[in-house]
This record gives sequence, C-alpha cells and structure tokens, in this order.
Amino acid sequence: MANHLSESLPERTFQYQSSLPPLPVPSLEISLSKYLDAVRPFASEKEFEATVDTVRKFQEGVGRELHQKLLQRAKTKKNWLEEWWLDTAYLESRIPSQLNVNFGGPAPYLEHYWPPAEGTSLQRASVVTWHTLQYWNLIRTERLAPQKAGKTALDMDQFRMLFCTCKVPGVNKDTLHNYFKTELEGPCPSHLVVICRGRIFTFDALFDGQILTPPELFRQLSYVRERCEGEPEGDGVSALTSEERTHWAKAREHLINIDPHNKTILETIQSSLFVISLDETKPYSTPENYTNMTLESLTGNPTIRWGDKSYNSIVYSDGTFGSNCDHAPYDAMVLVTMCWYLDQQIKATEGKWKGSNAVRPILPPEELVFTVDNKVRCDIRNAKQQYLESTQDLHILCYAFTAFGKAAIKQKKLHPDTFVQLAMQLAYFRLHKRPGSCYETAMTRKFYHGRTETMRPCTTEAVNWCRTMMDPVCNVKTRRKAMLLAFQKHNKLMAEAKEGRGFDRHLLGLYLIAREEGRPIPELFMDPLYARSGGGGNFVLSSSLVGYTTVLGAVAPMVPHGYGFFYHIRDDRIVASVSAWKSCRQTDAASLFNNFFNSLHEMLHLATTSQL
Repeated sequence: MANHLSESLPERTFQYQSSLPPLPVPSLEISLSKYLDAVRPFASEKEFEATVDTVRKFQEGVGRELHQKLLQRAKTKKNWLEEWWLDTAYLESRIPSQLNVNFGGPAPYLEHYWPPAEGTSLQRASVVTWHTLQYWNLIRTERLAPQKAGKTALDMDQFRMLFCTCKVPGVNKDTLHNYFKTELEGPCPSHLVVICRGRIFTFDALFDGQILTPPELFRQLSYVRERCEGEPEGDGVSALTSEERTHWAKAREHLINIDPHNKTILETIQSSLFVISLDETKPYSTPENYTNMTLESLTGNPTIRWGDKSYNSIVYSDGTFGSNCDHAPYDAMVLVTMCWYLDQQIKATEGKWKGSNAVRPILPPEELVFTVDNKVRCDIRNAKQQYLESTQDLHILCYAFTAFGKAAIKQKKLHPDTFVQLAMQLAYFRLHKRPGSCYETAMTRKFYHGRTETMRPCTTEAVNWCRTMMDPVCNVKTRRKAMLLAFQKHNKLMAEAKEGRGFDRHLLGLYLIAREEGRPIPELFMDPLYARSGGGGNFVLSSSLVGYTTVLGAVAPMVPHGYGFFYHIRDDRIVASVSAWKSCRQTDAASLFNNFFNSLHEMLHLATTSQL
C-alpha cells in the first residue's frame, strides 16, 4: 500500500506551463555581431564595410534606445514576441494563405497497411478519424505526455490549437478563434465538419459522451458520400478561404449580411474539431515517390477544404490521405506529433478496427447550406480562378533518398540535420553558383509560449566549404577540414537559437518598436544586405526538419525566386519535398533535387575517406 501511494501520478499535458521561463532578450551587441557574421557571405568588401558602419551607428544610437524599450516590454510580458510574431508572420499578411502560408503533406500509411486501393477510402477514413478523436481526447483530458528536451519541459500551448481552431479574415488583419477547452475548463466543441463536392455537413463525434466507433463514423461518412453522389455539386463557399485575405474578409461580411443563418454556419465550421475533406482525386504515390500526394495536399480542390482551419484531414478516393493546415495557430511539429501517433496506432492495429460493429441510433449528418446570391457566386468564381492560377504555378517534388539515412550519418559522428542542411547549401551553390540565403526553423519551446527562431545555415564556413567542393585543385583533406568547420559553426548557431540567442527575432522586435512609435525605419533595415541575406522574410531557401519519424510536409517558397525545402530523416532514408514557382526562370526544383542527392553521396564519401 505504501509503495502504491508513493508512485507518482502521470504528468499532465499542461502542468509545466506556468513554470516555464520567459523568452529572453539577447544582448544588442551580440545580436548585431551575429547579424554582421550572417550577411558576410552576400557582400563585397566595400558593401560589407558600409554595413559595418550602418550597424555601428545603429548600435550607438537608435538601436540602443529601441533595445531599452524592448527590455521594458519583456518585463511586463512573459513572452515579448508572442503577439508580434502572430501578427506580423500570419495575421497581418494579405496574401492568400492557403497556398502561400499553409503547410500540407502526405500521410505515410501507404508504407505499411494502407497502399492505394479503390473502394477503401471511407473504411480507412473512419479508422483514422477514430484515432484522431482519441488524440483530441488525450489532450482534452491532459493525458498526452508533455514533451521534453532531455529533462527540460517544453511549452505545450500550441497543442491547444490543433482542434476547434480557425483563422477568421479581417479587412486589415485576421484573428484566431480557438474554442478548445480541457476537461477541467468546461465543455469543448465535439462536432466534425465533412466537405464533399462543394457541400458541407456536420455531425457530433460523441454519442452519450462517448466517441463514435469506426463503424459509426463509417455510417456518417457514407451518408455524406451518398447524399453527394448523383446530385449537383454544392456552391463551394469554402473556396473563398483560398482568396486574398481582404477580399475574403469582405466576401464573408457580405455572406453574413445576406442571411444571419450564414453566420451560424461559419461559427459551426470555425468551432468544429477539424474538417474531413472527401476528395475524389487519386494521387497515386509510393514510399519512394510522394510527389502526387504532396502536390494534392498543398494545391488540391479549394471547394472541399476550409483553408483557415487548423486541420483539414484529406481523404483521397484511392484510400490514401493528406492534410492541409493553417500555420498561424501552431508550428508543424504539433501536427507531426499527432500524425506520428496516428501512424503508430494504424501500424499497431494493422489498419483495422477490432471492436464491435454495432451502430448506435445516432442522428445522420446535417447539411449546412449557405444562402448565396449572385455576388457570392461571383466571389467564389474569382477565388477559384485566382487559386487555380497560383497552384498551377507551383512545382512540387517529393522523393525518398534511400542510399542511407540517420544511422550511417551518426556512425560518422556527424549531426544528421546539419548533414542535410549542408548538402542543401552545396546543392544550391552548385546550381546557382552563389550562396543561398537560408532559413531553418529552430524551436524555442523551452520558453513560455515559445515558437521558433531563425537559424541561418548559409554561414561563411558553409560557403567556404562549398567553394572547396567546386574547386578542382582542392584535395580531400582540405575539403574535409572545411566541411567539419561548417558542421561546427552550424551546430553552435542552432544550439544558441534554441536557447533564445538567435538574432532575427530580436531585430524584428526592434523594428516593430520603431514602427509602433511612428519613427522612421532605421537605416539598418533599409540596407540592401539586410534583404539580400534573407532579412524581412527574403530567404531563397525556406527549410525545416520535420523530425525523425515517417511524417512529411511541404510549403511554398518564401520568395518568387526561392525554394521550399522540408525533409525528414529516418534510419535508412532521407525524404524531402522541394517546391519552386514555375514562373521563375532562375529556379528549378528538379535540378536542385538531383544536386541535393549528389551532395549527400559526396558528403558521406568525404566523411568516410579519412579519419575524423
């Protein structure tokens, strides 16, 4: 009995939230020194001298004042960046977010029990939805274990945003609506929304307080599918979510003005757990080539997904799956964590439901029918046209590199993520004959409500190494030494960024204080090298490691002449998705991919040919 009492209770999902440390403000001197280091690869001697002078003036003058004000702000807010980041990175942006900001990706289930197969989609969808609802219940009852880095607890706040969350457009700025509640906080919305052929349905995922079983979910999804077959397509109101933000905000206002019931429907969609998109496409893919599923997930039919929802679960008619998510409420690692859980559950159950097949007397789904007029129909047509044009411009490739993976890299005592990042730098350098300004996500969840910091992989050391690789005169020893220096620098910068000691968010804070006070934009931010090195969201390589699991995602490039580059690293393979805009003649996703694969081979060879 005494032993039983001394057993510790399991940790609750959000139990460490109040004890997490505040986000630190780095030293101005160190941030500016790091900034100079980061712009060096993009500058001539003359340009660099001019920037050094600009930075010195900033540090001695207006920068010092702005830094003091930032320190004051940090005294009153546990995370001085949180609201600013949400606003500037997501809510104030006016570009269509469904293609430019959202992330999407293929589900890995086809690698084991669910290869593409006709006639399986609803059966499988009911199983995967059931597992997703179990995950929601884990968070709601705080039984999802809090994540940690070693023994350090990480912020879990973003997990509250996975379900019952939606971005709502505004004329000047969007807002995030989150309806999720834990069991202790009160009732949480428990309805799902299903979109099929431009029509929208809803049903409750609970019956008598219990989650519907897969046979019950199958009945609900079958009802929707049958209702949509042989009937005209719906109005496709959800296509409006793919529009430029101000246009969508005005179209939404008009929808509400026509009929107050439209507002009720919008609220039902916004507060729903998530959206299930029944998609009629068959994006045949294989574990070696995920291109079609990735492309469909990011650029598919806008009338069957709600672009502002935190999670759209996409069910393709060949029994494969994808997702599309708004990026504002959370970063990709939240979805990766859930999708890895789903993948493990499906693997453990061989993709089958092993419980009762009985179906309780549940009400069938209710169709949500918007009142529309000619203006709304015209808005929908315009939204679809705009979306179609932009999606046709996006080139996406997603392949597995299967020659080796994490195991072989770690055997050489090298960091797998750094290995991939340097291979990407070399691939870009080979293709474009110049350094590529690069953004890599660094996670700052050690801090209260921490999200990300920018880690810049295009260091002087990385560029020096790329030059040795391109120089036929350089021998293996020289190349190897240069590569190890590049590794060292990358690892150091990444470790510092995770500790809140990067410089990009710090500079953003200083810029925003100047803007809020109506001051002229400091010269530092007008310097050509600021944008050329990636500042202000101008990185030509927008990259992120989505982890060491089977889960993968994709994003559009940050700039017209750039690439999106997401990847995961497994023991035996590296799977990457590369995106580029077809309208830019300078970029070429296929050539970058080929160069990347070659770079990986060359680097492992370099790590093998002589002793560390």
